[in-house]
Amino acid sequence: MHDNMTQNQSTPPVAQKQPHVLELHGDRRIDNYFWMRDIENPQVTAYLEAENAYTEEAMKSTTDLQQQLYNEILSRIKETDLSVPVRKDNYYYYSRTEVGKAYAIHCRKQGSLEAPEEILLDENELADGQEYFSLGVFQVSPNHEILAYAVDNNGSERYTIYFLDLKTFKLYPETISETYYSFAWANDNQTVFYTQVDEANRPFKLFRHQLGKSQQEDTLIHYEPDDSYFLSVGKTRSNAYIVMSLGSQVTSEAHFIDANNPLKGAFQVVEARVQGVEYEIDHHGDYFYIVTNDKAINFKLMKTPVASTSKQNWETVIPHREDVMLSGISLFAKHLVIYERVNGLPCATVQNLDTNKSHNITFPEPTYGFFEGINPEFNTNILRFTYTSLITPPSVFEYDMETNARELKKETEVLGGYDKAQYESEMLTATAKDGTKIPISIVYKKGIAKNGQNPLFLTGYGSYGYPYPATFASNRLPLLERGFVFAIAHIRGGGEFGRKWYESGKFLNKKNTFTDFISCAEYLINQKWTSPQHLAISGGSAGGLLMGAVINMRPDLFKVVVADVPFVDVVTTIADTSLPLSAIEWDEWGNPNDKVYYEYMKSYSPYDNVEAKQYPHLLITAGLNDPRVKYWEPAKWTAKLRELKTDDNILLLKTNMGAGHGGASGRYESLKELAFEYAFVLTWLKNN
Repeated sequence: MHDNMTQNQSTPPVAQKQPHVLELHGDRRIDNYFWMRDIENPQVTAYLEAENAYTEEAMKSTTDLQQQLYNEILSRIKETDLSVPVRKDNYYYYSRTEVGKAYAIHCRKQGSLEAPEEILLDENELADGQEYFSLGVFQVSPNHEILAYAVDNNGSERYTIYFLDLKTFKLYPETISETYYSFAWANDNQTVFYTQVDEANRPFKLFRHQLGKSQQEDTLIHYEPDDSYFLSVGKTRSNAYIVMSLGSQVTSEAHFIDANNPLKGAFQVVEARVQGVEYEIDHHGDYFYIVTNDKAINFKLMKTPVASTSKQNWETVIPHREDVMLSGISLFAKHLVIYERVNGLPCATVQNLDTNKSHNITFPEPTYGFFEGINPEFNTNILRFTYTSLITPPSVFEYDMETNARELKKETEVLGGYDKAQYESEMLTATAKDGTKIPISIVYKKGIAKNGQNPLFLTGYGSYGYPYPATFASNRLPLLERGFVFAIAHIRGGGEFGRKWYESGKFLNKKNTFTDFISCAEYLINQKWTSPQHLAISGGSAGGLLMGAVINMRPDLFKVVVADVPFVDVVTTIADTSLPLSAIEWDEWGNPNDKVYYEYMKSYSPYDNVEAKQYPHLLITAGLNDPRVKYWEPAKWTAKLRELKTDDNILLLKTNMGAGHGGASGRYESLKELAFEYAFVLTWLKNN
């Protein structure tokens, strides 16, 4: 390994090339940095630390700017704050934050909001002395007497579950290790169901646990051998059934058991899995309601008697519609809430189950985000949801499904005199290479001139069918106040316009995701919103793949790039079934054992397509404990870029040595990471 990697922090590290042959379909690829996968190799740690030292040295001149940005971001946040309490039976549950404390405090009151506060769990106490802390499961038993909570202390997303007696505030003797995010209480307040992860961090086993017993005594309910399936468990809002869900990217299967009799009988399957058919269930009365894509690309709603769930008994509630995406449903005692996407935007319809009359919940702005809130009660006419836009802070509403009246319970307070009237939000439309219209959500401070000189921050995602919501972020204000235009490219591969929008940006259509993003950038430049010399782009995870692909295709179009935990070594990762991003990802990217998919993935994989040419200024981040995008992907990409790029532009790799996919834990440390990225963007956009 090159000496300057550890001795001269002002010189970019040079990683040693150790050729490794990778062969598939007779294609011999030489990977000079394959060795970085071995975290036990001291050279790997030395390289990451050398890159961190170089990054710190390169950013030293921005220290004051980082502090200024951090102060600006923090000054907009109400540090001592309170969530809107959620009623469940005779209790009101909420969380709050206190100034100077990095984590939330979870509380409740009994009987009324005027009752004395009872602190259930203070995350700050659990996080004390830990470099990293994440709270996973947080569920109170049906009788409100026991709290189940889960903790991850390194960012690996492998959680340990604890049980806290809320009468004595003493922990139960047992803990449950190696668990994931899903969990369910049975109605006896003694039985719980949880999932456990395998070596690739795939939840693959469902267990039943009896309080007071050791984990070794738990009963294995289901083992899922197919590497492409994830397992989860939950409970219907009606509290009648525990539901085990099994799903790949394109196929699903649900099983259920009576929540009142968790020790009797076995889980029953609703309908056995069929490749390419997805469905999920909810419960009301004598029926399961089923959202499915069976012969319905944009999904349809069916229902079937609980006593006879096989497909021949399914009847249509809402048929398939070509122009409307059925995103999901929520069932209440008297109402069915139908979540949809129409013309690229989220919306909802409320149907009275007694009268079958329905009405829409509508919103005023051209681009926005809309999300169901926490609604634990089944016997209620009140629906809680959150509305937000690029200029409207998150606003929690309670909506009366009988009278259609909505009550604003809380709009997130933005300190520092924020006035939404000073900002403008629009939905623009770019035209892709094939003529497809691609929406762009933008926000800016009123009064800017479209003269091609505005700094513009463009982001996108475009994978897994996830729509990129146009939501408010007070931490974006330091950019807007400096004259930035902020834009979201709603590219194919996401779910903005339904399933066809998704499928036209996956598999052998994946390059549409990248060319759509480029078309959005070109449109913003042609319309004089910005210029290549003033354009910064950013994306994380699969959005980091997007960053890597577009700078290989059009490096001249962008000045500054931030790629957070980027999924850039596509072929090598997808082909390795021992990794989390492998078999389950074949339904998203393609099976590399098929030569057609292999060649197509290789043709756009950022790591495989680095060339000897000029690249933009580039900041790359990684998490040493990241189970989703392993640290070596950004590390290898950085090393190969250093080897081949022909420019003098800055290239930085910043690895968090104690965190995972989401970066630093705790609100203050995560804000410092954001201030660091903003300082990078501001500094190198000026270096024209």
